[in-house]
Amino acid sequence: MITNETRAESYICVNKNIRYAQIKQLLKAVFPSGLTCRELANKLGFDERNYTAPRCTELVNKGQLEVIGKRYDPKTNRNVAVYRIREELI
Repeated sequence: MITNETRAESYICVNKNIRYAQIKQLLKAVFPSGLTCRELANKLGFDERNYTAPRCTELVNKGQLEVIGKRYDPKTNRNVAVYRIREELI
């Protein structure tokens, strides 16, 4: 199926370590307030939250980020998770 192929191709092209480092660097700069995935993406120059959302989930699963609350997202009219770097990693 073409969509599976294009998704896999995109996934292979992403350098996760660079994206992890970018996300952690931004979250260190705003500690302790945190940022949403959309805010992270915008600060990194992307217009789509999907550039950061999967990496944030992975970093939470690795124990490097934590969800500290939620914030209203005016683009989606929904509350979304706010992430911050774990204090012991600063």
